[in-house]
Amino acid sequence: MPDLTARRIRLVLVDDHPLIVRGLQTLFAAEPEFEVVAACLTSADGLAAVRAHRPDIVLLDIRMPHLDGFGVLRALNGDAVSPRIVLLTADINEQATLEAVRLGVHGIVLKDMPSPQLLECLRRVHAGEHWVEQRSVGRALAGFVQREASLREVSRVLTAREIEVVRMVAGGLRSASIASKLHVSEGTVKTHLHRIYEKLHVDGRVQLILLAREKGIA
Repeated sequence: MPDLTARRIRLVLVDDHPLIVRGLQTLFAAEPEFEVVAACLTSADGLAAVRAHRPDIVLLDIRMPHLDGFGVLRALNGDAVSPRIVLLTADINEQATLEAVRLGVHGIVLKDMPSPQLLECLRRVHAGEHWVEQRSVGRALAGFVQREASLREVSRVLTAREIEVVRMVAGGLRSASIASKLHVSEGTVKTHLHRIYEKLHVDGRVQLILLAREKGIA
């Protein structure tokens, strides 16, 4: 049972099909843990609603006139506003899936997904996870998508040089070898590692290597 005393998950719906929007509103109205703060039929209204309400999640249709879902994603990426984005689509190909992940989406769901799965997707996305509906992509691509999403997450914490150091550590190189490859002192490498451990909350090389493999950095 959800904790109804907790703050509800605030949603903005953006889809140019009124029937879809009304159906979603009906679905969320029956779920006390969710609150629809705006339901929009155009991309322009959706952008305005996101900027005004600062929701937790935007449930966004890909194919809309004038400005599609990717255009909305690019516009939001240029803002200080940073809600989690779940793309809602009737179908999506591999190229579009990868582009969506590169633009920072947190979930991709098909419009015919059963309601319980959609609700679970939104709960997990709100909790910080990523969700790619398996029917929208093959298993191999789904793994790639997850690695891309994980790398984006790590890239928000580590600098490009620190990620380079992590990859070398995961490749089995010791500090002296890393220093030689990067043309820096061994002390500089150790400083990088100390900062990396602090940022990723790991205790040493073994945990760092395991995390690198988990996140697809290695």
